Amino acid sequence: MKLVLTEFVTLDGVSQGPGSSTEDTTDGFTQGGWLVPHLDELFVQRTSEWLDLADGLLLGRRTYEAFARDWPQIDDPFSARMNSLPKYVVSNTLTEGTWNPTTVLRGDPIAAVGKLKAQPGRELQIHGSARLGNFLLAAGLLDAVRLVIAPAVIGSGRRLFDHRGGSGGLRLTKHESTPKGLVLLEYDVVGAAPVAQYEGVSAFV
Repeated sequence: MKLVLTEFVTLDGVSQGPGSSTEDTTDGFTQGGWLVPHLDELFVQRTSEWLDLADGLLLGRRTYEAFARDWPQIDDPFSARMNSLPKYVVSNTLTEGTWNPTTVLRGDPIAAVGKLKAQPGRELQIHGSARLGNFLLAAGLLDAVRLVIAPAVIGSGRRLFDHRGGSGGLRLTKHESTPKGLVLLEYDVVGAAPVAQYEGVSAFV
C-alpha cells in the first residue's frame, strides 16, 4: 500500500485543532476551529475523493482516541467510510481498540508500518496524527503528502513539519484552490530535499 499523509494546516504551518476550539487544547491551545470558516463544496468533494482511495487508516494514539470518540457520533458524508475502514493505531500504551475494526501496532513502529505497506492495496492514509506523520517522513516511509492550507495565520499551536530527522524532498503533483480560499496541494515524497548554489537567473532561462 501507498502511505499518504493528509493534513489541514494554517499558512504558518499549524496543524493543531482545525475543527473546533475544543478539538485539541494541548499545551493551552485556544485557537482551534481555524479551518471551519473556509469549508466549501469543493473542499468536501476533494477530501471525499481522497478518502475513497483509502484501504486503511493509520493513526497515532491521541488522534485515534479523539476519532474513536467523535466519528461514531458524526452524521456526514464521511462517517460511514471512516467508521468502517480498517484502523491501525501506533501505540505501546493501548492494548486494544474500541473503534472497530482496529489493530494496535505495538513495538517498533518503523517495522510495523513497513510490514503494513508491503500488503497489497491502494492507500494507507494518515489523517491528523502530525507527530506520527513527521516521524514516518523522517524514517523515509511516507510516499505522498496532501495538504489543505487555510488562509489563516494564528501564531501559536503545534506545527506540522517540526522536523528533527533528515530533510524531505517533495514533488508537486496537483494543486487547486477552492472558492473560500483553501489551497489543496498534493506531493510525492522523493527522498532528501535537493539543494544547489544560486548562480544567477541565466541558469534558469
